[in-house]
Amino acid sequence: MLKNISNLGDAALYCDFGAEVNKQINSEVIKYFNTIKEKNIEGINNLTPSYNKLIISYDLRITNFKEIRDKIEKLDIGESLKTKNKKLEIPVCCDASFSLDIERLEKKLNLTKEKILVNFFNKEFFCYMTGFIAGMPFLGDLDEQMRAQRLETPRVKVPKGSVGITEQFANIYTFESPGGWNIIGNTPLEVFDSSKETEPNLINPGDTVRFKQITLEEYKNYNEQ
Repeated sequence: MLKNISNLGDAALYCDFGAEVNKQINSEVIKYFNTIKEKNIEGINNLTPSYNKLIISYDLRITNFKEIRDKIEKLDIGESLKTKNKKLEIPVCCDASFSLDIERLEKKLNLTKEKILVNFFNKEFFCYMTGFIAGMPFLGDLDEQMRAQRLETPRVKVPKGSVGITEQFANIYTFESPGGWNIIGNTPLEVFDSSKETEPNLINPGDTVRFKQITLEEYKNYNEQ
């Protein structure tokens, strides 16, 4: 449930849904996000959902905090009429050349590589949010036994397509980027398409994802299919 709407700087507000990070609270965030987007409320120019917050930016030449707050409070929040959450399967290769941190995870988690991968590939993930870099999905929730901290020293460059885990989340690096997640594989699939002006993300908040393990040969041939 929405707990509070607060001012955020000169031209934004944030909707606070609580401090916990879980699927139930995030589903409420996504309902508000989709409903507000569909209502096309005059003056709102950007919506940014996170685990348990929704930031709403607006144009001060058109509206103000009180007007937007009042409209948000009066909204009938139900299931989105237009947005259909997707179920996706993402291919991942865990060849040694891609699984950069598997040995670290074996030591930190006290699990074998085989058990780590079996657990990971048997899990259905829920997309809480995208961010950090364009289109990067934050996917929960890993089992307790699979939760490892970030690298003590982040990498300067994490290859595009890298699949990593940290704490309760998995993610996919949509571009080469600095980062400190534990990398266990790489996907040949384009998760973010910058050529698309609308809907460039393959994975969006509310979608569910399963990963499918593929061989190195399948990885190399994937985009030739």
